[in-house]
Amino acid sequence: MKKIILIVAALAAVALATALLRPSGSKPGAQAITGLPWQIEILPDGHSKVFGLTLAASTLGDARQRFGSDMEVALVAAPGEAGSLEAYYNQVTAGVLTGKMILTAALDKESVERMRQNAVRKGRMESTTRKFSLSAEDLAQAYATPIESITFIPSASFDADIALSHFGQPAERIRSSAQVENLLYPAKGLSLTLDSEGKEVLQYVTPQQFARLRDPLLKHH
Repeated sequence: MKKIILIVAALAAVALATALLRPSGSKPGAQAITGLPWQIEILPDGHSKVFGLTLAASTLGDARQRFGSDMEVALVAAPGEAGSLEAYYNQVTAGVLTGKMILTAALDKESVERMRQNAVRKGRMESTTRKFSLSAEDLAQAYATPIESITFIPSASFDADIALSHFGQPAERIRSSAQVENLLYPAKGLSLTLDSEGKEVLQYVTPQQFARLRDPLLKHH
């Protein structure tokens, strides 16, 4: 009986997420849902706020308070690179939508190198990317570091129609391949990658830093 209840609950969650992805008129008196991926607020100082976090102001510790203590924090480095400080969630709930989340911290190169030297454990991600687990002292500093960018990979699939209905018309569309198209929203600090054969990826930065998302797409275009 317990297993049946869990299955019904899971199906109900999927149905609710699907209904939100394909919006209809809201019902009078319905409680507003917050923290959804398309609810991006541009603040007076030019910073952007999404998922309840203000980019370049909220810290990894703030994200940990919001989304839970199962945050995995590490330095991640591709071959030939010093690396970046990242926090990873295998699953978060954004409004009622679930997905994976990666938060990249704004950390200077000297601090990255010091944390890498102090790493208590080293491992590999995929084929060549290295992951360095932090010492207790460096982990405390990591939690106090502001968030530079957020990547959200939703469990539910987006298509172009759904994306446009929630985010509006993009300022630019760049196709990377036959199945991958990037919708760019510089005023919102958002790059939305649609993949007809894989997972969609939403990347957020402050609008002032949008070139960090756009320039790599142009190099491979």
